[in-house]
Amino acid sequence: MSGVWVFKNGVVRLIENPGANPSSGLNLRRKVLVHSPTNKVITSYADLERKLVSLGWERYYNDPDLLQFHKSSTVHLISLPKDFNKFKSVHMYDIVVKNRNVFKVRDA
Repeated sequence: MSGVWVFKNGVVRLIENPGANPSSGLNLRRKVLVHSPTNKVITSYADLERKLVSLGWERYYNDPDLLQFHKSSTVHLISLPKDFNKFKSVHMYDIVVKNRNVFKVRDA
């Protein structure tokens, strides 16, 4: 069960898809990953992989359900869902933290 728990008027309820229900009272916006030097939105894993490889990240092929990247000079590992439609803000922030000043997350 996934979603957002909302407390309203003394009642707690689970909203399973909060972005699809404008009456839920939640202001959730879709996030996008932006390559800071070019100010371009990353729209596919192919775009992201090109940027990461140029920064010294290497692709791992160990897990068929994940896209994984490792940078040999660090202990960092970036793990992403295979389907770009499942690429969420938590994955974006992981990339931002591990590549400071190269990527940023903003509202779509």
